[in-house]
Amino acid sequence: MTRVQMIGVGKRYPGRGKGSAPIVAVDDVSIDVASGEIHAVIGYSGAGKSTLLRLVNGLEPATSGRILVGDDEVTGLSERGLRAIRGRIGMIFQQFNLFHSKTVSKNVEYPLLVAGMPAEERRRRVAELLDFVGLGDRASAYTDQLSGGQKQRVGIARALATNPGVLLADEATSALDPETSQEVLALLKRINSEFGITIILITHEMDVVREIAQRVTVMDGGRAVEQGDVFDVFSDPRTETTRRFVSTALPTEPETGHLEELRRRHRGKLVTMTFRDGDVDQPVVFRALAERGVGVSIVHGGITDVGGRSFGKLTLELIGDDARIDDAIVALAKETELEVLA
Repeated sequence: MTRVQMIGVGKRYPGRGKGSAPIVAVDDVSIDVASGEIHAVIGYSGAGKSTLLRLVNGLEPATSGRILVGDDEVTGLSERGLRAIRGRIGMIFQQFNLFHSKTVSKNVEYPLLVAGMPAEERRRRVAELLDFVGLGDRASAYTDQLSGGQKQRVGIARALATNPGVLLADEATSALDPETSQEVLALLKRINSEFGITIILITHEMDVVREIAQRVTVMDGGRAVEQGDVFDVFSDPRTETTRRFVSTALPTEPETGHLEELRRRHRGKLVTMTFRDGDVDQPVVFRALAERGVGVSIVHGGITDVGGRSFGKLTLELIGDDARIDDAIVALAKETELEVLA
């Protein structure tokens, strides 16, 4: 089990023209990934998340700050020192990065060959890994004979070959269909639970974070704009970037156009209520409304699972006497977040 620490990390590239300002790809980012944690780094294209990952395994040198993998500091190491650390860091790529001229078993064997492992040990390790990822019967196949999901499983087996303490996954599911993505995520969770390997997962997909991560860092413009437990960050987003991600995958308030349509179709008062695991329950809300003689209809939203806990927003139409509705709104606002829409 390996802890990964990024402390004030920055990466700048020279400007594109003479006298132009440097390009800031990563700007003073600090992330502490606990041993055995699955930590997602999420951001839109150009946020700096993939650059950050390359800094962790020393594929690119950081311009500033410190990066520690376990007790070893990556920043400032020679190429020889980096090679030793990279043996303890597995890497999974979006486009698989497999050797097309080699069989499945030879692809998985490659890092063991580089590490100088004896041939018999290599054969045993490759067979063990292919069985683990469910490709024991495809050892002699070439990569162009495999599906995308199978190729990614080969990539995962190869990343595990040297028994790494850390696994870096750069958009590992974005080239896959939804069903195959779920299978790959399930495999990564199994790797984490059975081997205790720390996983840092780069993604732009909110569903991936919700499915697998325990903690998350949201990046925008090279900076870490929000961090924390997945449930806390996405159930109570503090930045506009995070709110945009939440809106793509979680039940939220109706957008302006949809809200106008809801107002035309429903004559009652519209309110949006936030439900978080551990806060007020739906039965409590509906009972409070019934006790006050207020009718209710759910017109938008839903409840979903985030990090093993329930969260969501429901837009309700409240029907009845205005005074009773106002009394119910005052009472419910004391229990949970409530916004009157109409």
